[in-house]
Amino acid sequence: MAHLNSARPSACSRLWRGLAAITLALLSTAQAQAQDPFIVMASTTSTEQSGLFKQLLPAFKQATGIQVRVVAVGTGQALDTGRRGDADIVFVHDMAAEDKFVAEGFATQRRNVMYNDFVLVGPANDPAGIKGKDIALALKTLAGTRQTFISRGDKSGTHSAELRLWKAVGIDVAQNKPPGYKACGCGMGPALNMASSLGGHVLTDRGTWLSFKNKGNLALLVEGDSRLFNQYGVMVVNAAVYPHLKTALAQQFADWVVSSAGQQVIANYKIDGQPLFFPNAKTR
Repeated sequence: MAHLNSARPSACSRLWRGLAAITLALLSTAQAQAQDPFIVMASTTSTEQSGLFKQLLPAFKQATGIQVRVVAVGTGQALDTGRRGDADIVFVHDMAAEDKFVAEGFATQRRNVMYNDFVLVGPANDPAGIKGKDIALALKTLAGTRQTFISRGDKSGTHSAELRLWKAVGIDVAQNKPPGYKACGCGMGPALNMASSLGGHVLTDRGTWLSFKNKGNLALLVEGDSRLFNQYGVMVVNAAVYPHLKTALAQQFADWVVSSAGQQVIANYKIDGQPLFFPNAKTR
């Protein structure tokens, strides 16, 4: 009997073997994860805060095995991230700035991916009486009041669009801000939060507005003006400028997001039955 007992592994021995097996499994998992290919994408806060990436990026990884790590900033900062070689790909929404990025040689091509539109939101009781479809008339009216207007002020695509709209009505906010104009230097979500808390007006992309949970007393006041069109594009950062970048992997994302599979994921993304973005890769 003593001989039989000595042949059995002790409880301590079994514990150590179990711990060793668990450690080996964890190391194997960590090693596998470390070997997963990934790219860095500089994109916009509005795209991320809309929730689109939670649908789009897992679908891309499932299709290709490539993980996308997003740096979400304003469009201007996203393009600068690409200019520094700190991102493999950029996915933004300011066509003039994107065309300049290509002209400077930081990308060889920009491709349309999707569009939505900007909308002007403000207090539901519309104290300035701007509700309608004419964004120029709305801004002119706001400029003549002391109603609060929150600007992102962060060189984002939304901020650039806002500045163009003010300029179109003859107002240079850098030189002559309307009385209630406040620049927050922040992303789309924080700007909406400020407008909600202050009872102010703010220009936002429709996608972020639909996904925004802290609407408070805010309501959509101006929409449908053709000047509020909001196009998104994708560009792979030029390997000739930055050879260290994962250009081949980034190109796989650029090709996939404009393919029928990627475009369908975008079309399928909705909140309360409303699409946030409309795929249009076949144009331009």
